[in-house]
Amino acid sequence: MASLKSLAKDTAIYGMSSIIGRFLNYLLVPLYTHVIAAADGGYGVVTNLYAFVALILVILTFGMETTFFRFANKEGEDYHTVFSTAMAVIALLVAIFLTGIFLFSDEIASAIGEGAHPEYMQIMAVCVSIDALQAIPFSFLRFRQQAIKFATLKMLFIIMNIGLNIIYFVTMGKNDVYYVFFLNLVCTAFITLFFIPEFSHIRWRVDFRLMRRMLSYSWPILILGIAGILNQAFDKIIFPWAYTYTGAHNSAEATIELGIYGACVKIAMIMAMITQAFRYAYEPIVFAKSKDRDSKEYYAQAMKYFIIFTLFAFLCVIGYMDILKNIIGSDYHAGLRTVPIVMAAEIMMGIYFNLSFWYKLIDRTIWGAWFSLIGCSVLIAVNIKFIPQYGYMACAWAGFAGYATSMTLSYIVGQAKNPINYPMKSIFMYFLLAALFFVAMQFVPQDWHIALRLGVNTLLIAVYLLIVVLRENLLHLRK
Repeated sequence: MASLKSLAKDTAIYGMSSIIGRFLNYLLVPLYTHVIAAADGGYGVVTNLYAFVALILVILTFGMETTFFRFANKEGEDYHTVFSTAMAVIALLVAIFLTGIFLFSDEIASAIGEGAHPEYMQIMAVCVSIDALQAIPFSFLRFRQQAIKFATLKMLFIIMNIGLNIIYFVTMGKNDVYYVFFLNLVCTAFITLFFIPEFSHIRWRVDFRLMRRMLSYSWPILILGIAGILNQAFDKIIFPWAYTYTGAHNSAEATIELGIYGACVKIAMIMAMITQAFRYAYEPIVFAKSKDRDSKEYYAQAMKYFIIFTLFAFLCVIGYMDILKNIIGSDYHAGLRTVPIVMAAEIMMGIYFNLSFWYKLIDRTIWGAWFSLIGCSVLIAVNIKFIPQYGYMACAWAGFAGYATSMTLSYIVGQAKNPINYPMKSIFMYFLLAALFFVAMQFVPQDWHIALRLGVNTLLIAVYLLIVVLRENLLHLRK
């Protein structure tokens, strides 16, 4: 119970910074979607390039965040050496990447297509490289349980980024997409200064034997990470090409449609926030607790409460969609029907993350690579096959299918290789309950006054919470 309380406390710190930070960051969504009209396609360019950035960041970090936790917690390893060795790997990859981008930025921009410019490529390349170099220092803060500093730096970046965007786009009345990327770079570079204390206290020593062992552990995690980010970003990367493949649509239409989809997905990303917050707190604890007798019981209970809370968040977003939809400009509202699908996919991604520890703890990360590759293959196939006909709705269902595949495979194989007694009866019951309330919300007449619709949805959410409290005996949890 003490460990669960520690997890709850750290999740609250990471979660509040992540959720509040993302909420504040949402201020950029109405800002961009109001100053950049859907018909202009500018937000489609932003969506497309940030999808590439997400993929590149996974490649440059090379799975070293999880690898750092694994080796820093191993007996006989000096965490200072583990830290500096991980940094050396990332620094080498960053150097190769930046060289390639600055040599071939014109060709890359031309290949990406409508709206991309070489200077966008160069700015975002430097930005993502700094992000990659910050990954291990941020992991170091988590390793030392410095959750407050971690959260503060994440929040500082977001507040600074929002402030500069408001000054440029609102106060100065500009609408140049170039500054979306440039201001991001300024803020990212500024945050690096706060890691000087960590850098100055590290005993820098690269151990090449250790590096080989770390790379052996991390490359399957890299494959897993690439597959995972493709599950999130591949649709936005492939959309401009797939949508125009048959010739029924042109590149300008593709950019507009991608902008609408990208804006609506922002609403659904509350699930990604919750999962990320949980991961920040949970990952260090899992490795530290792996030697305890009650570790499997702990993992099972953590899974159940994770699902309970994500389903609650799902119902809240759907229940208050009449309010949340105003985050984006009204000319983007056509894509709101993707939100429940994308949120359900994110819940399955979170479950898959929870299930993934069985192979990480026995150093068989290759299993994760296989699961993610298979799931990613399903996603890619659905996107390529159905985007030309169904547009961004195919993107939403492709993510759902991909995560469902990876999650199912990890559970089946995990129960055979390293079984954990998850409370499946309770988990299925909560899924069924949330599904029933979701359907009930869809039947609330749209011609009712907004206050009445919100009142009915609030009642349904309250009933869900009441059932959870009574069933889990949460009123007596302290005892």
